[in-house]
Amino acid sequence: MTLDPTLTSLSPTARTTVGRGRNRMVEDRAELHRLLEDALVAHLGVTVGGHPLVLPTAYAVDLAGPDLDGTLYLHGSVAAGWLRAATDTTVCVTVTELDGLVAARSAFHHSMNYRSAVVIGAARLVEDVAERGHALDLIVDHMIPGRSATLRASTRKELAATAVLALPLHEASMKSRAEGPIDEPEDVAAGVWGGVIPVRRVADAPVSDPATSGPVPVDVVRRAASL
Repeated sequence: MTLDPTLTSLSPTARTTVGRGRNRMVEDRAELHRLLEDALVAHLGVTVGGHPLVLPTAYAVDLAGPDLDGTLYLHGSVAAGWLRAATDTTVCVTVTELDGLVAARSAFHHSMNYRSAVVIGAARLVEDVAERGHALDLIVDHMIPGRSATLRASTRKELAATAVLALPLHEASMKSRAEGPIDEPEDVAAGVWGGVIPVRRVADAPVSDPATSGPVPVDVVRRAASL
């Protein structure tokens, strides 16, 4: 993704304006882009059958996409009920990365270090063949950069079974925490340990499928090393 500093600042609307915890609010849209590039799973919130439903999904971002301030693409199945419920309606998508467990001197001040984003907007079903193919390549490459170029083309049957939702990145907000415990002076003086357990994502070495021949591809090795 290319970071564009001319894009709209974060929290541009009332429903994406941070209320509680404004000291954690991130105003730089480039930080949102970095989070979306780092994370791997998005959660889509939508109303299905009269009740709320939140589901994990693969995603990708195209900052030069056709929607305002860029496009967030979500992967789904054409048979999924949530996909039909989300099309042409307002949905909420969240992405969170956990960076640390914060151990304070009191239960009240325990916390987590994190980066979290909320995107709200009208989701559309991507029906243009070229855009959908581009979006699916982006979703694969978000998992393993460069992977889509090494694969055969999707069949018509596969494409018919796969759907992509698109959401503008315009209405978005982000919060983050990256510090140690914030304790009362008397709790610090009591001598109880306080600090942070850093959390990071780690990948093991790639495991080849038994039917695979040849070495692990460079793009897979590189991705494993980068996690």
